[in-house]
Amino acid sequence: MSNAIAIRPKFKLITEYSKQEVIDKISTALGRTDTTLKGTILDNHIILKIPLAEQHYWSPQLDLDLEETETGTLIKGRFGPRPSVWLMYIFFYSVLAFISLMIMIMGFAQMNLGMSAHILWGLHITGVTFVFLLFTAKAGQKLGMEEMIQLKSFFEKSLNT
Repeated sequence: MSNAIAIRPKFKLITEYSKQEVIDKISTALGRTDTTLKGTILDNHIILKIPLAEQHYWSPQLDLDLEETETGTLIKGRFGPRPSVWLMYIFFYSVLAFISLMIMIMGFAQMNLGMSAHILWGLHITGVTFVFLLFTAKAGQKLGMEEMIQLKSFFEKSLNT
């Protein structure tokens, strides 16, 4: 979680437990009555979430991918927003890329025809909008930082018990 640029921070952990032991430990931890987190286990993939009643718009989730190795299990963890929030950002980035492409095609075509290409000023607007989206994503990540720590702490405690 030390990477300041990453929108979706990730980590890797190698444990001596087998894949099934990791799944069992996390499943047991999720089943305890004092646990406030929710989780889904799908074969080699585990998703840890904040309960719906406690979630806010920027609440993260922790996705864990398990890979069996010769010495144990490689666990790849990735923090990210809920899929609906992630999809919204991907949609906005795609729309901005499409608009930028159209502005460039029209602007460079006008330049080649010897016409005034004032439309190229629109690239500044799309660039500023892109930076704005990037900053909102980083602000959302900071708002969800406590929950990211809570998810990682739960994960680490469940492996050590």
